Amino acid sequence: MDNISGVILTFTALNETDETSKLIIFAFTLPSFFLTVFLNSMLILIIVVEKTLHEPMYIFLGNLCLNDLCGTAGFYPKLLSDLISQTTSVSFQACIVQSYVVFMYGIGEFTNLSVMALDRYLAICRPLYYHSLMCRATVRKLLTFIWMFPCCTVLMIILMAARNPICEQHIDKLYCGSFFLERLICQAHVSEIIIKWIFFCVLVMIVAFVFFSYIKLIIACKQSKVNQNKFMSTCLPHLIVFSNFMALSLLDASHTQFNIDLPQTLQHFNSALILVIPPFVNPIIYGIKLSPIRRHVLYFVKKIAI
Repeated sequence: MDNISGVILTFTALNETDETSKLIIFAFTLPSFFLTVFLNSMLILIIVVEKTLHEPMYIFLGNLCLNDLCGTAGFYPKLLSDLISQTTSVSFQACIVQSYVVFMYGIGEFTNLSVMALDRYLAICRPLYYHSLMCRATVRKLLTFIWMFPCCTVLMIILMAARNPICEQHIDKLYCGSFFLERLICQAHVSEIIIKWIFFCVLVMIVAFVFFSYIKLIIACKQSKVNQNKFMSTCLPHLIVFSNFMALSLLDASHTQFNIDLPQTLQHFNSALILVIPPFVNPIIYGIKLSPIRRHVLYFVKKIAI
């Protein structure tokens, strides 16, 4: 990577935005950043402090919020800096770091939601075996999978892309992403393309597993009133969050992977949604739908108010 150590990249997404518009965007973005951090941090704090919530479902929920904080930290600070700066440049090394954090957040969202789907599947479809299967050792292994799979795969993909010479120094996006990083290189090796497709197939398998789990859950809930209540109280938030993230992922992929022709402003807006909506909406959905979380959130808010 010595030949690219001094390369400076330039973001062009905000080039046509005047200073007044940048300040307006900044005025909305800064509160959104702080509110997202507050909501996720509050949920994590409640899960850590309240011993009654030290169960697999809430532990995985806490990890989802932690992953959302990682995505938030990877996206907002650079965007806020660009909105109040005269230049929107970044070193290649800093771009790699942001690409790693953002990409890890995206894959981490999939691994978190897949594990949460497995947990709900066992709780509703295999209730007699749930506590024996979802023991502490299993929870530790699943937590390791949640974090190690994104960390290792993303590191491998980005380092392979970063070793290639750079032919383009302009990023027509609000942030550095791994797929846009690939567009900067002159030519990708065949091995990189193969690994990328293997990774894509694994990701499709994870998504298919989540869909299969929820189909089984819906079938099981049709046969039991008790299961229906469990599904509405614990599974519905997961399903809403998963559907929301999938829709935003497909929207982002329509531009980054399939090159669907859209107006530039809409492309930039779509690419930012996947980093803005889930981290902001997820803690709200779980705070409203999960009664134990809602009860502790209300108690927490009352203590702050007092």
